[in-house]
This record gives sequence, C-alpha cells and structure tokens, in this order.
Amino acid sequence: MSFINYAAREINCKLVFYGPGLCGKTTNLQFIYKKVDPATKGKLISLATESERTLFFDFLPLELGTVRGFKTRFHLYTVPGQIFYEASRKLILKGVDGVVFVADSQLERMEANIQSFEDMNIHLKEQGIDPLKIPLVMQYNKRDLPNIVPVDELQKALNPRNLAWFEAVAPEGTGVFETLKAIAKIVLQELQKKT
Repeated sequence: MSFINYAAREINCKLVFYGPGLCGKTTNLQFIYKKVDPATKGKLISLATESERTLFFDFLPLELGTVRGFKTRFHLYTVPGQIFYEASRKLILKGVDGVVFVADSQLERMEANIQSFEDMNIHLKEQGIDPLKIPLVMQYNKRDLPNIVPVDELQKALNPRNLAWFEAVAPEGTGVFETLKAIAKIVLQELQKKT
C-alpha cells in the first residue's frame, strides 16, 4: 500500500512489473529509466539472479501532478520470472499499489504467460490483496516477432475482464510509456478515492 511521507509531502506508490521469465519486464524498466529526467529519478538497483535480473528504481513523475497537495513518487519493481523464484515474487508483491502484467506474445510462451498470471493472482491473495480490485494493466510485449499470438487470443486467455492493455516492443520503447501512464493513472485514481 502507498506510503505517505509528510515531511517531503510525497505519496510513495509501488508498481510491480510481473510476468514470465524473459518476457521483457527488465527491458521495460531499463527503457523507462533511460528516458526519465535524471533530476526526478533515484538509482537503478539491480539484483542479479543466475539467469535474470530483478530491477528497482523510483522516480518522481512531475507531470502526473499531486494528490491533495502531495507529490506522487512511484517505485517500480520487476520480479524474477522463473518458477524457482516464487519466494522473491511473493516478497516483491507485498504492499503493491498496481501491477503491470507483461505477457510474451510468442506462441510458444502462452503456457508460461497463463501460469505466471495464475501465479500472480495466488500471490496477491496470499498478501491479502484481491486480484480483482488491484489496479492492473496488461502489456503484450514482443509484438515485432514473427511467431506471435493474435491480440484477441491473448485477451481471451489473460484479460477476460478487458482491463487496459497495450501492445509493446519494449527495446524500442513502443507501448512502454503508454503502459506506465495507464497504470499510474489508475493508481492515482484509487488513491484519490481513499483520501
């Protein structure tokens, strides 16, 4: 849940990029980090595992404005996608305010997408968070590859509630900021409802 720093007049929100291994979560964060004004961001922290990295950084997107006079600072996290990092994923979801589910659009990764999505819902419930109520945005990444699943099939499998979704090519930045802006907007709307 969001943390309010009264001294700095900031509301800190935690956004987690969740998805199967090597779907592009890290690439999303690296692109965002590269493009965000250096004056508004913290240090990019990378926790390397054997085959993937978990990234963390926070930034202060001034253009998103304030909530009742408080600036909003977003802390962006990725989770390690491989099955054997389940404990890490649970820990990273603790206190989350919003989730971006990054799906790998390649046909051969559909099963991994579905498994990761189910895994996310289970871990959210274990944190006492209703998966149907947490702000969630879908991103269908790797849309530039040849062997991709049509969006309507991805929607049926992963997004039957028709939540906000974006096609993306994360290394080029396509859909990256659109996804981030959508989840930030939903999280801020939820915050305003609570204040």
